[in-house]
Amino acid sequence: MATELKTREQWGTRIGLVLAMAGNAVGLGNFLRFPVQAAENGGGTFMIPYFISLVLLGIPLMWLEWGMGRYGGRFGHGTLPGMFQVVWRHPAAKYLGVVGLAGPLIIFVYYTYVVGWMLGFSFLSLTGDYFGLTSFEEMGAYLRSFQDIYDSSAHGGWVAVVFFLLTLALVVYTVARGISGGIEKMALIGMPVLFLFALVLMVRVLTLPATELGSPVQGLNFIWQPEWRKLWEAEVWLAAAGQIFFTLSLGLGTIQTYASYLSERDDITLTGLATASTNEFVEVVLGGTIAIPAAVTFFGIVGMQMVTGAFDLGIVAMAVVFQSLPGPELVGRLAGFMWYFLLFIAGITSSVALASPTIAFLQEEFGFPRRRVARLLGLVAIGLAAFHVLFYRYGFLDEWDYWAGTFGLVLVATLEVVVVRLGMGMERFWEEMHRGAELRVPRFFFFVLKWVTPLFLSILLGWWTVTEAWPNLRMDGVAPQQVAVRWLSRLVMLAVIALAVALVHRAWRRHPERYAEAQA
Repeated sequence: MATELKTREQWGTRIGLVLAMAGNAVGLGNFLRFPVQAAENGGGTFMIPYFISLVLLGIPLMWLEWGMGRYGGRFGHGTLPGMFQVVWRHPAAKYLGVVGLAGPLIIFVYYTYVVGWMLGFSFLSLTGDYFGLTSFEEMGAYLRSFQDIYDSSAHGGWVAVVFFLLTLALVVYTVARGISGGIEKMALIGMPVLFLFALVLMVRVLTLPATELGSPVQGLNFIWQPEWRKLWEAEVWLAAAGQIFFTLSLGLGTIQTYASYLSERDDITLTGLATASTNEFVEVVLGGTIAIPAAVTFFGIVGMQMVTGAFDLGIVAMAVVFQSLPGPELVGRLAGFMWYFLLFIAGITSSVALASPTIAFLQEEFGFPRRRVARLLGLVAIGLAAFHVLFYRYGFLDEWDYWAGTFGLVLVATLEVVVVRLGMGMERFWEEMHRGAELRVPRFFFFVLKWVTPLFLSILLGWWTVTEAWPNLRMDGVAPQQVAVRWLSRLVMLAVIALAVALVHRAWRRHPERYAEAQA
């Protein structure tokens, strides 16, 4: 058996672990992306493939990632290169795992930049800075000025950067304090605040008086009323499967890193299911009951259908809604603060998770102190984020979001299933998954994990490759003035991946004894 390392950090409490894992999964997509996806893909009909995808894809992959993470942690590995190596003895295994090391770092940089926007708008809500901009067009221009360093019509270019730096500083401080002392404490404080704010806003939205344009009930009907003809459209099923990846943070490598800090006998079946259930409550119950019902009440169904993007809904439309709430202006300011701050909490807990694989890799494979690695990560993030600040208007962030944050998730999940099947085999993994289990998973899920999930992933990856990845690679529909910057964006991503490959290669050469075969 491979030599087990000295005792690694561990979670302090189970509730802390569940909330930290939920914080990893609960992100901007729960409140921004989910309602838009549901509304655009058949409303209530979308929920049928959504829950089918949850059962056949989301929960099995959640258990697989928890199991792989805990298993790799026994041998001192908190990231996919080492985990893939101890699961599958092939020399290429560690390099396949690079996608689960470079990907989270790439996503971490631009995601934290976006999370800073939410912190900024929570502050701007309290000060009432945007109050008086009561049309969708005016608020859209206000947001674009905030995002674009070259647009000073409403903001100086430095404003978004300041909030990004504040957000990044909090992330660095948190991860530097470790698993129990930093990440777990943030989750124990932040997640209850998120639930409280979301519940208050949900009640307020549902009790809004109807306007001549619409009502909360019409908003709920808009998102939940089935369009049965869409049930037979492949795009709806693939959109639902894609949302499951986003909402559970699958294919990122972050679940494995968090799970690597479990002990050998810690339960993962029941805890993993509790984490998934918490996330689904936030997304389906809370995420589906705030933004769209509020927007329909003040914009009407027709006006709501013109809101096509997650930021248009979550930032622009909601800012107009807060200015239209009955009562004194202070009510709208406080509601705006609560909305954007809950988005900030959802985002920053995910940012902390995205930072963790890089921290774990440099700490464990090279022996660097956690605090020093955290500071180094902060400096690297500032350098890479400069590209997003300077070239946001040219689609620099869009390239990273698609290749690393969308297509890359399915690619990593597919590799995970392949590595487990080739290395451990599903029977052995099933036994490993139930080590210390408090919940015996029905055998039905063994069949799903062995056959249905891989087939589902193959279809999803193939479909996305043909219908999205290839057109995106050719830059179909991209404005000519954006082409050069988008190629620069891709080259920077490739440079990050190349650096990750070099670091993995170096780590294996420094301590070859650490990567010996892990026997049963």
